[in-house]
Amino acid sequence: MKKIGIYGGTFDPIHHAHLILAREALESLQLDEVVFVLAAQSPHKSNWRPAACEVRWEMLTAALAGERGFTASRLELDRPLPSYSIETVEQMRAQNPAAVFYFLLGEDNLPKLDSWHRFAELRQLVQFIVLDRSGMEVEFPYPAIRRKIDISATTIRNRVASGQSIRYLVPEAVERIIRRENLYQGRKQSNPKS
Repeated sequence: MKKIGIYGGTFDPIHHAHLILAREALESLQLDEVVFVLAAQSPHKSNWRPAACEVRWEMLTAALAGERGFTASRLELDRPLPSYSIETVEQMRAQNPAAVFYFLLGEDNLPKLDSWHRFAELRQLVQFIVLDRSGMEVEFPYPAIRRKIDISATTIRNRVASGQSIRYLVPEAVERIIRRENLYQGRKQSNPKS
């Protein structure tokens, strides 16, 4: 039976913490693949506008190039807004009816998880796995992949805005796209951790 991890997010930008924890989940849960699902706009962060979808898609696919077991999905980009996780899971289940699905989510999403659209149905369709990079010994209601990694998209965007290096925080291909597109210039941002 195929085991698929679903890792959704705005990935603005995708960075090494995302990739490290996804690899850890792939290996420790013995998943066949982790599908990175790029969100056009998070319904829970509606007051914040990420970089253009196509640029984030380019960064995501560049970061995953050559990475065994990682794939990228446009399911949420290609649906009208708002796009919800339950719809993504239903589409993926229709494509892989015999698969078991694991939904990978950052620990920062847990406080609002039960408010997600059609949450009761979603939790019947997936096994939630918490990706915890906080380094704190916290009990979660779901299994967790833990590794202290102090990298966030907000920090990366702020470093770019301040003219600081982001080397070693994102894959080189992602950094090249950020520089080429002049992303994250201007004032610092205080978007929640991502």
